Amino acid sequence: MLTPGGLSLPNVIDHDLPVPLHEQLSGILRAKITSGEITSRVPSILSLAQEYGVSHRTADHALQTLRDEGLIVVVRGKGFYVARPRS
Repeated sequence: MLTPGGLSLPNVIDHDLPVPLHEQLSGILRAKITSGEITSRVPSILSLAQEYGVSHRTADHALQTLRDEGLIVVVRGKGFYVARPRS
């Protein structure tokens, strides 16, 4: 995956890095949101856990981090969505 500036970002979780897994995952998702790769619905906790080989708790923690940053919103019973920019 390339950033708008042309930098390559890892799209995989590296279990050997000293960076916590939830931070790696939130970084991957943050990059996908800011690059426009994810524009509406964010993958579910289960999907993220399976795709990136992490626990459900790790995936949930990553999503909560993005929610706390205001990048995504939770729609009860529907899932996580990219937050609309404020006008």
